[in-house]
Amino acid sequence: MTETSVTGTFNGIDSQGLDSLAAKNIEQPEHGHKVVKSKTVLDSGFRNYNYVRDHEGYLISEPHKLLGDDEAPNPTEIALGALGSCVSVGLVANATKRGVKLTKVEVELEGRIDISAAWGVGDLAEDKVLGVSHVDMHVYLDGDADEETLQAITDSAIKWSPVVNTFSRPATFETSLKVGAGHAEADGDASSHG
Repeated sequence: MTETSVTGTFNGIDSQGLDSLAAKNIEQPEHGHKVVKSKTVLDSGFRNYNYVRDHEGYLISEPHKLLGDDEAPNPTEIALGALGSCVSVGLVANATKRGVKLTKVEVELEGRIDISAAWGVGDLAEDKVLGVSHVDMHVYLDGDADEETLQAITDSAIKWSPVVNTFSRPATFETSLKVGAGHAEADGDASSHG
């Protein structure tokens, strides 16, 4: 099945809006270059609230075996959730672009991670490679298309996923330390961060 033109809402997506977004980014690729921001504020122990745009803060914690309260997913689990969600978005977008109605979209992830350095207080061997070293991703997809088309949808979603590429390519980091009052306190809005 080749790409088709779909009108209205399809797979829960405004298909014309999707076409418009695609056209804008083809005509002016620089519009696709964005800055994404988040802010993490320590609550207590290993509990952190995270703030994105104007959304309410969401909790990230650690399990009991990592000395947390197990009240929420840990940072790596959140990262895997972001990976699965990004792939899911890509699956729906690619299916919509091809005129394929999806009836099932699930992404199951399992990451292998080395945490033996325990945030810099554990095993700090120079040759240690920390973080997720391998991800097994299982995509469950069904809809009104043959397996070859569903595979093409999956391949495109994986290839063009920003989060897949974040996991699979190194990113550069610049870190600065500001001692004293944090950004929230300096702006006078610390109360909004609970």
